[in-house]
Amino acid sequence: MSQDLWLQNYDATCRLAQEIAENIHERNRQQRTGGNPAKINMTLRASLQKLKQNIAQLKESLLRASSSRRIMQAEADRRQNLIDDLLTKEKQLNASFRGDVTEPEPSRSTLMGGGAGASGGGGGNPWLINESEETRGLSFGEIKQQQQRIIDAQDAGLDALAAVITRQKIMGQDIGNELDEQNEIIDDLAHLVDKTDSRIRNETRRVKLVETKSASCWMLVVIVLLLIAIIVIGVWPV
Repeated sequence: MSQDLWLQNYDATCRLAQEIAENIHERNRQQRTGGNPAKINMTLRASLQKLKQNIAQLKESLLRASSSRRIMQAEADRRQNLIDDLLTKEKQLNASFRGDVTEPEPSRSTLMGGGAGASGGGGGNPWLINESEETRGLSFGEIKQQQQRIIDAQDAGLDALAAVITRQKIMGQDIGNELDEQNEIIDDLAHLVDKTDSRIRNETRRVKLVETKSASCWMLVVIVLLLIAIIVIGVWPV
């Protein structure tokens, strides 16, 4: 059974918020190391605007679903708590982006962890609640490095697979060419066999005809000899 569309949009919005938090962390790191964060700032502005729009769409969808009674009131209240939690996170992300917070940078647990709404209503960000041991306790930079290593390993595996597929394709083409040549040889042999068979049938007919003619000649010779014998007996004096 497919997941509810509203919950899918909520999950996508949570992932966008997490991405914004990671980009803010990276922007702050570049600022500390003397890098140029102009490009990432542009990305963050667009992402924050998109986050705001997504939350507004979630609120509108929830209002329509609640008004038409497509969901129970308890579920509507739970989803409203999730939206309130997202609004809080949006304010924190905007404050972190503008540098209005006293901390040097927001932590993942502060920005994306479950608050009161998560513990009371069962909502919140579902990934950090079930965060794997491999990423637990790592910074955003370390997680990105880990993800990059995984991506590099996958790319290497895909390159190796592509090379194998290319070799198999070449082998398949060679086999196809060989089959074409063998088929041509078989066609030539079949044509030669047909011609030979036709010649054998012609020669067989000729042999039968010769045999028939030979038998007729011998009969004529026998008849002639018999006539001569009769004549000789007839004229021979007794």
